[in-house]
Amino acid sequence: MTAKLRILSDAPKSKINKNIYGHFAEHLGRCIYEGIWVGEDSPIPNTDGIRNDVIAALRKLDIPVLRWPGGCFADEYHWKDGIGKPETRKRMINTHWGGVVENNHFGTHEFFRLCELLECEPYICGNVGSGTVQEMSEWVEYMTFDGESPMAGLRAGNGREQPWTLKYFGVGNENWGCGGNMRPEYYADLYRRYQTYARNYGDNKLYKIAGGANVDDYNWTEVLMREAGQFMDGLSLHSYTIPGSWEEKRFALGFDNGEWFETMKKSLHMNELITRHSNIMDKYDPERRVGLIIDEWGTWFLSEPGTNPGFLYQQNTLRDALVAGIHLNIFQNHSKRVQMANIAQMVNVLQALILTEGDKLLLTPTYHVFDMYKVHQDNELLEVSFESPVYSMGEESIPQLSVSASRDASGKVYVSICNISHADNAALSIELVGTSARTINGQILTHSDLNAHNTFETPATVAPAVFEGASLKNGVLDCQLPPASVVVLTLE
Repeated sequence: MTAKLRILSDAPKSKINKNIYGHFAEHLGRCIYEGIWVGEDSPIPNTDGIRNDVIAALRKLDIPVLRWPGGCFADEYHWKDGIGKPETRKRMINTHWGGVVENNHFGTHEFFRLCELLECEPYICGNVGSGTVQEMSEWVEYMTFDGESPMAGLRAGNGREQPWTLKYFGVGNENWGCGGNMRPEYYADLYRRYQTYARNYGDNKLYKIAGGANVDDYNWTEVLMREAGQFMDGLSLHSYTIPGSWEEKRFALGFDNGEWFETMKKSLHMNELITRHSNIMDKYDPERRVGLIIDEWGTWFLSEPGTNPGFLYQQNTLRDALVAGIHLNIFQNHSKRVQMANIAQMVNVLQALILTEGDKLLLTPTYHVFDMYKVHQDNELLEVSFESPVYSMGEESIPQLSVSASRDASGKVYVSICNISHADNAALSIELVGTSARTINGQILTHSDLNAHNTFETPATVAPAVFEGASLKNGVLDCQLPPASVVVLTLE
């Protein structure tokens, strides 16, 4: 069976906010320390303490925005502990992640330096769970006030005369759980209060993001939008892809076909979550002024054997690549409401794009998907109509294909396709309506082994290749997609 797909290139639907390709770095395991920050005296080549190899790899992705310092860590982080001379900074216990000592050597100044090196927007998450209104207010003043004030003076004394530009600011994190175990009514009131004192100084205008729901907690979204929607610019949503259950997670490696299918099914569930949360938001915000910010998403497996379970270090296989491609397609197809997404996490934690070990670095299959998909950033979303073949296992069935398409300012059309099936090829006939295409090229990420992954000994086991399964004739594009593959096509 050949699936027929029509792309209406003359009917753009919405703009794909580049921030959908955002990232997340928490003080968790080896994400910040070892993964990003090694210190200026490290033998690992660095710029102001930040690894040069990591900077180079991430810059290639055109990273738009980076969320920090958490995560659960954000609601026990007190920003004044992370400024001043490193040797004078307070040491604390990271109670959420591994019970290790946090020396606070990577703080506000270091984070903004990282964002400067990556040429990305900073997204800072403030402390509501264990912090005060004054603490949050003073942090915003420290970062953004250009004038005479106690916090501006403190910043200058720490070597930064001019304020930074900060657009994205989260008021708390997961306040339904690790951020305070609050009820939505209580957090809605706290949000209204805390955001009041997160001031706009001079030309710096904060885009304030309220802590949103955990997965399918639609009541949380209802209450937040009803009670505090007018005071927010964005509302977050957190949802991880976990085969099995939260209590009985599986390993990243050694999975079978059944676990593959379950993982793909749970990835596709993101479409329903966004649809239902968006419908609630539409009731209170029909103009769609408030963005849905999916600032934690990705796979969550058991930590690799022999590692600290609190560090959440897991391998990254072809399965993770498909999860990434499915999610990015879904986010793009909901780009009228979804204005940012931040994969968890950037380095060495959960569905990481980069793994490091000492001075060694490898790029994961997820990294390669982000590299292939970056062509969609800030493009116009195009309407796509098709009926996917069915992918079945036992009595369960899901669509075999996940698709999204966009057009850039020069008129090039990009089509990203995931063949989710672990076993079956997919034949696809694509008709481009409203324009003609004379040339086609593409990339593919796939492997014959579903468990295929990159190691420090074999770092290119799973890597993009030229896609040769497409032909163009009389304006119709025919594609033959192998099983378990991610393909991005360029039509011009």
